[in-house]
Amino acid sequence: MTEKEKMLAGEWYQAGDPELVAERLKVRKLIKSYNDSPAEDVEQRKELVQKIFGKVGKNVWVEPPFYCDYGYNIELGDDVFFNFNCVVLDVVSVKIGERTLIAPNVQFYPATHPLEAKPRGEMWEYGSPIVIGSDVWIGGSAVICPGVTIGDRAVIAAGAVVTKDVPADVVVGGNPARIIRKIDQSKS
Repeated sequence: MTEKEKMLAGEWYQAGDPELVAERLKVRKLIKSYNDSPAEDVEQRKELVQKIFGKVGKNVWVEPPFYCDYGYNIELGDDVFFNFNCVVLDVVSVKIGERTLIAPNVQFYPATHPLEAKPRGEMWEYGSPIVIGSDVWIGGSAVICPGVTIGDRAVIAAGAVVTKDVPADVVVGGNPARIIRKIDQSKS
């Protein structure tokens, strides 16, 4: 397997592989163009979003600056909104469902490294996919860790560090995030 194939399969791989370095540089150029684009040039931004992300639904909006590793591993449903200064380290799949609102400074970290110093120093890493349901609201400066799935209609409080799966219809917060309360959707 190539290093890219290993990366996409969630296996240990070398991020310094020339093919992966070239792909990161390619998307960084697109991201720089996006982040530097004038706010009034909506069409240019829409075109760049289509080039950066692997799958893009209707009415997606990404406030610059935005950062990611590859872009092609990110899937966005309809009506997704990213606020300023978000980061997605998309070494594997990051799927974000419809009508999901992402506040400023939210970080998605599916990439991870060995706990042992020697292999970590040799730059080994792997990824574990992140899945965000539909109608989710992720508060400012939240961190979504590797392998996390967040259920539909969940609310992630500002500053939460989400290390485990979150069921649908709950509010979670804290570090590590824990369920604060259930949301009764019948009231809406």
